[in-house]
Amino acid sequence: MGVHKAVNKPLSRAWLRERSELGVSAVLVGLGVLVLVDAIRIHTDFAQRGPVGPKAVPVVVGVGLVVVAALLARDVLRGGRGEAEGGEDVDLSAPADWRTVLLLCGAFLANAALIGVVGFPISGAILFWGAAYALGSRAFVRDPLLAAGLSVATFVLFNNLLGVPLPGGPLMGMF
Repeated sequence: MGVHKAVNKPLSRAWLRERSELGVSAVLVGLGVLVLVDAIRIHTDFAQRGPVGPKAVPVVVGVGLVVVAALLARDVLRGGRGEAEGGEDVDLSAPADWRTVLLLCGAFLANAALIGVVGFPISGAILFWGAAYALGSRAFVRDPLLAAGLSVATFVLFNNLLGVPLPGGPLMGMF
């Protein structure tokens, strides 16, 4: 009649490594709690809101994030594992392509720096052309034309059709 004592071992690195999806669950819980706290802080006057109110969607999203996190944690603790993605043809032993990453960051930062000065149509064209160049396209006539067209179309869609004001810069009167 041996009595087994419960041994309280700290969580080992191997145990955590085998259940790394718990990290995703923790991030989802954190995001869910953040969304719920922000939703609760939304100031609403009874006379200003309709039957649903501005808190409804953030609360649903926050609760959904927490529920998904709990379901994921439960699945992982019961032995569930995420499947390796079979559709990707990536050589994990190859070094990172820092040139592409830095070019993309440069295009994004140029857009952020220029949008207030030259407006979205021009800064967006620089962003779209820079991204195409960084990702390997070398069509020096086609790419700037497509970037300009895509940028102007995006500006018109957001500014005129959706009512989301974007800085127009010197082209403001044209659209």
